[in-house]
Amino acid sequence: MAKLYFNYSSMNAGKSTLLLQAAYNYSERGMNTLLMIAAFDDRAGKGRIASRIGLSADADVFNSADNVFTHIKTAHERKKIDAVLVDEAQFLTETQVWQLANVADGLRVPVMCFGLRTDFQGKLFPGSAALLALADNLKEIKTICWCGRKATMVARLDAGGRIVEEGDQVVIGGNDKYVSLCRRHWSDRNLG
Repeated sequence: MAKLYFNYSSMNAGKSTLLLQAAYNYSERGMNTLLMIAAFDDRAGKGRIASRIGLSADADVFNSADNVFTHIKTAHERKKIDAVLVDEAQFLTETQVWQLANVADGLRVPVMCFGLRTDFQGKLFPGSAALLALADNLKEIKTICWCGRKATMVARLDAGGRIVEEGDQVVIGGNDKYVSLCRRHWSDRNLG
């Protein structure tokens, strides 16, 4: 039975690496995957998923107005899709998460989503909230704070390396803009 999976973590836990590894494993067995990423996340290039360790692959893009069920169903009708892998899943809308659940339930294609649980203010992203509510399987991917404890929070940094406490929920960036911290050090605003 196909399921909807949500693999979540803070920044720099290796979510994209795990997604690309899963895609490779399917490919190695002669199976087809459909990779997807938010259109506005163009850090690796538009329609490209990349990990910090150098792995990358092309992906279909989605915008908040897109019907991802229709997109996946059309792709599946052209060529059998054995799994859908979604990077930066926190940027999905609630409606799109329901559409992905329908892919698993109706098309019987497993959907594996990878993304952040919370933003720099400790608030759930809409896509993450919906995935936490609807996913059949939840898996936390662990990373560590500078102190060695499990990092569950992310802090946004300004150009001077200071913690930002206000602003838009979404600002695309990597190690230059974000650092993962344990809850205690995030609360204390302690970067070590």
